[in-house]
Parts: sequence; C-alpha cells; structure tokens
Amino acid sequence: QVQLMESGGGSVQTGGSLMVSCSGTQYSHTALGWFRQDPSTPGKEREGVAAIYTRNGRTYYADSVKGRFTISQDTAKNTLYLQMNSLTPEDSAMYYCAAAPLLPAKMMLNPARYDYWGQGTQVTVSS
Repeated sequence: QVQLMESGGGSVQTGGSLMVSCSGTQYSHTALGWFRQDPSTPGKEREGVAAIYTRNGRTYYADSVKGRFTISQDTAKNTLYLQMNSLTPEDSAMYYCAAAPLLPAKMMLNPARYDYWGQGTQVTVSS
C-alpha cells in the first residue's frame, strides 16, 4: 500500500523560504509531483506546481513558480522535496505530493493523472 506523507509546511513572511518533504515514494513511481490548493478560494482547483520524472530527473514547473521553486528527490530515502524561495502570499495553500506509475510529459502537472496522494501540508505566506 502506498502511503505518502508530507512534512515541512509552516508560516513565513513574504520573500522567505520553506522546504516541504514527502516520504513514502517507491521505485515504481516514475512520476512524482507537488500540487497545491487554497481552500480559502472557493472553486479554485488543485494546480500542479512541480513534477519530476524519476528515471532521468527531468523536471517540470508551473510558470508561476519557475525560478523560485525546485523539486528534487532522494531515492535512497524514498523522499521527494520542494524547495520554495521568494515566497509570496499567492503561494499560500495546502501542498500535496502525489505519485503515478507512468505519465506522458504533457500530463506531468495534471493532478487528475496521479494515483496516490498524501494528506497535505499547509504553507502560509504573510505580507
């Protein structure tokens, strides 16, 4: 049974940094991703933030986080990371990690294509 667990969320001020982690990844997960959803904004769907194809390390980012966020993996620790820098209040959300066996490149940031999800960790950025 796949159990993904996020950790490392918290509260920071604008311009600050946070790293969130996701334990429980498996070798069979060729696609790993970070997604976020702000429950305080009704109707806003869960959006893809960053993803990584584990076989070759190729990464994918949403335009809104390019140059600020970095996704990485530690296969020895079965852990996925998201380093977030230059945070703004618009980055405030619940952050989820997710895994999928195999995805085409154009689907790497599509939450509907992921099979396994963690419970999420809250990130709050104050102005």
